[in-house]
Amino acid sequence: MSTGTGADSAPVHHSDTHTRRGGTFSSLSIRNYRLFFTGAIVSNTGTWMARITQDWLVLSLTGSAAAVGVTTALQFLPMLLFGLYGGVIADRYPKRRLLLFSQAALGLCGLALAVLTLSGQVQVWHVYLIAFLLGMVTVVDNPARQTFVSEMVGPDRLRNAVSLNSANFQTARLVGPAVAGVLIAGVGSGWAFLLNGLSFLAPLVSLLLMRTGELHKVERAPRGKGQLREGLRYVAGRPDLIWPIVLVGFIGTFGFNFPIWLTAFSDGVFHVGAGTYGFLNTLMAAGSLAGALAAARRGSTRLRMLVVAAGVFGALEIAAALSPAFWLFALLLVPIGMIGLTVNITANSAVQMATDPAMRGRVMSLYMMVFAGGTPIGAPLLGWVTDAYGARVGFATGGVISLLAAVVVGLVLARIGGLRVALGWGRGHPRVRFVPRTAPERLTTAA
Repeated sequence: MSTGTGADSAPVHHSDTHTRRGGTFSSLSIRNYRLFFTGAIVSNTGTWMARITQDWLVLSLTGSAAAVGVTTALQFLPMLLFGLYGGVIADRYPKRRLLLFSQAALGLCGLALAVLTLSGQVQVWHVYLIAFLLGMVTVVDNPARQTFVSEMVGPDRLRNAVSLNSANFQTARLVGPAVAGVLIAGVGSGWAFLLNGLSFLAPLVSLLLMRTGELHKVERAPRGKGQLREGLRYVAGRPDLIWPIVLVGFIGTFGFNFPIWLTAFSDGVFHVGAGTYGFLNTLMAAGSLAGALAAARRGSTRLRMLVVAAGVFGALEIAAALSPAFWLFALLLVPIGMIGLTVNITANSAVQMATDPAMRGRVMSLYMMVFAGGTPIGAPLLGWVTDAYGARVGFATGGVISLLAAVVVGLVLARIGGLRVALGWGRGHPRVRFVPRTAPERLTTAA
């Protein structure tokens, strides 16, 4: 649980014995999690191949960045509409069983798109439809997968496992775009979609091989009325939950529209092909992987880190948008990936560790609904801005909104926790800290 509601203190998870002993990869000492991790890296690689291929296919079929935004929006629209119901299902039913269903369904969607593309029959509405179906499956898959981690590793290693999951995803992001670029240029998009569909065999096998007796027992919510309202009331009464969720909502909606911006910069600003587009995604993934591994080593989670990282993330996006040269734009994607992943992991682990286990599915579904479900709003809007005013304005808009959200949420959390912002200089660089308000300082401020 949280140790306070201030921006500097809530929620905090201090280094435990297991984390100190095992270090960065301590969760991999658990057999069930090792199986989960191995299966996930295969399917994640396929997923990233399909994402890059899907975006390039839509751009090839339509020539429009807004159409890429529509595809992204349709994939995340179900999370916005039905995300909370997914959390109720995750709290009510065995998560391993839910994941067997959802992973199989995701694989079938990938195979369907492969058949359409390889047969030469694919049209943009096919891509839209399958993107929406993928989103429907994700409504259940996301909260089940997020909360299943605690059943595999227990509370002591939860933060470490969340960070390793992100490292897993970003490792796949290093490989997937590069492979997708080669396949698109060499044999066509359909083969990338086919490999993605087949990649889901790996997590299905890993789930079937798990020893269910070694899973940590988690209380499941019984059937009952008002469980959605109960989850919303729970979050509304917890400032240490609601404000991180608000912040990641703004960043997820407006700051994470990279499929739109990278395709637009590749095609319209720097005039490079699919291979270089894949390379830009790989650079961002390299930074994200570094951020995930750094997070796995940290033994505590503080909202101060979340707020500062969100502000830096917005500032870096503005800098990238204004970059005059391709090499500078490409280099800035590395720290953008690193800081963006830090924001995601810090918020995710903070919210999970501050939530009662019986409520975790509903809280994490709200988290994912806000983080990913805002994409149907942000993606078409920023896609339109990008088409109408250019890629630089579109990218900068996302950065400005992310930066402003970090400043506002930071000030709100500081006020709730009885803190103030202190600007200073230390170790050769500027520092932003939240420190307790004292009576003399309050009088000086009033004066």
